[in-house]
Amino acid sequence: MAAADGGVPALVVNSTLEQLRLQGAIFFRAEFTDEFAFESAPLSFAAALTPRSDRMILFHIVVSGTCWVSVEDGVRHWATEGDVIVMPYGGRYVLGGRTPVDVPSRLELPGPPPWQDIPVVRQGGGGERTDVVCGYLHSEHPLFDPSMNALPPVFVVRLPAGPASTWVQASIAYALEATTPSNHSSVVLSTRLPELVLIEVLRVHLSAEPSGDRGWLVALRDPVLAPALALIHANPEHRWSVGELATRAAVSRSVLDERFRLVLGRPPIRYLTQWRMHVAETHLGTTDLTVYDIARRVGYQSEEAFSRAFKREHGQSPTHWRSARR
Repeated sequence: MAAADGGVPALVVNSTLEQLRLQGAIFFRAEFTDEFAFESAPLSFAAALTPRSDRMILFHIVVSGTCWVSVEDGVRHWATEGDVIVMPYGGRYVLGGRTPVDVPSRLELPGPPPWQDIPVVRQGGGGERTDVVCGYLHSEHPLFDPSMNALPPVFVVRLPAGPASTWVQASIAYALEATTPSNHSSVVLSTRLPELVLIEVLRVHLSAEPSGDRGWLVALRDPVLAPALALIHANPEHRWSVGELATRAAVSRSVLDERFRLVLGRPPIRYLTQWRMHVAETHLGTTDLTVYDIARRVGYQSEEAFSRAFKREHGQSPTHWRSARR
């Protein structure tokens, strides 16, 4: 099924988003006044969301006013009221307003949660105001793995008019007016709003933006790679070889290997190992399966072999990784 404007097909988008598991959702308010330009290193928030996390997903919803954001390449991405800024891989960024500022100051983030009330960050020179709702999440999904190149490091999305946009705007309005919801309370808004907003924004972005010629989402629709990836994703426990994958995908070994390296930046067996580790992370983080059972489910004949492979990828054993996440 084709997507509008050359984007990723709807079937791929829906399948990808259905598999997302987002963790550690928090959000707070920010009131910036012109002139302003702030530098932030949000990975310092990682420990507050998920222990030992090295990934962070950021989104900033512009409630009023205008601002821009830039990452390592220095390109400014402008956003105005109703726009959502997404930085899927976290990292250092600069956020500024209309008036140029020579040297950005450091953005003072609120202390780590839990919070009794939704925090409000206020910084700037006292001029025209820009209100932003800042959301932070964590996910181990390949969509947010920088090495997969599935998404640009920063992009701006405007939700089209409709139920999703109306719901998001109403929820944000409530968040801005509320005085009691907190990130450790039972209020659904405080824990689900960041997740639901991000999923809707990703749905719009993936369906509308050209998918390029490299990266994980491109591979999912590639006529050579898609059959091979489907086999790996469906049966990670199978002892796949490049030859068998090529035969099942109806291409030669050399063609399959070349496409893996060109689009995904790694050979087939390396991708297989990384996908097995992704599946293992999901089992470790969301089930009570033993390490031995997980090892068998991802293609390892012994717990020791699996533990060695997992430690090479993560720097710690499966047991320690699980304990840290919980």
